Amino acid sequence: MPAPRRYTCRVKLWLYAGPGGWHFLTLPKPLAKQIKFAAEMKNAWGSVRVRAKIGRTAWATSLFPDSKAGSYLLPVKADVRRKEDLAAGGTVALTLELASRSTTMTLNAASTPARTRSAPGRP
Repeated sequence: MPAPRRYTCRVKLWLYAGPGGWHFLTLPKPLAKQIKFAAEMKNAWGSVRVRAKIGRTAWATSLFPDSKAGSYLLPVKADVRRKEDLAAGGTVALTLELASRSTTMTLNAASTPARTRSAPGRP
């Protein structure tokens, strides 16, 4: 049986104490273990490409491993926090969908500028 590709959970939004004011969600450990097992797209640092959704806002991003927490972190951009009226300390309903090779190729193609076609016989 294939591993699930879509996950949901409720997690607390927190503010990183260092410079930059980054906001994150830390996934529950059991969920992080499932994602680590199911993810087919991991880069050299162990991040996992996902499509995240909070409320009505969805975006392509990555989960980043956090060895201290034994889980994954999801950065939540200011744009998402504004649209969904989120603040540190609040609990959010999160949906994650793991990116597959075909999903990643589609996302990359959508973000790449279209090439203009040359006349026949010209490069």
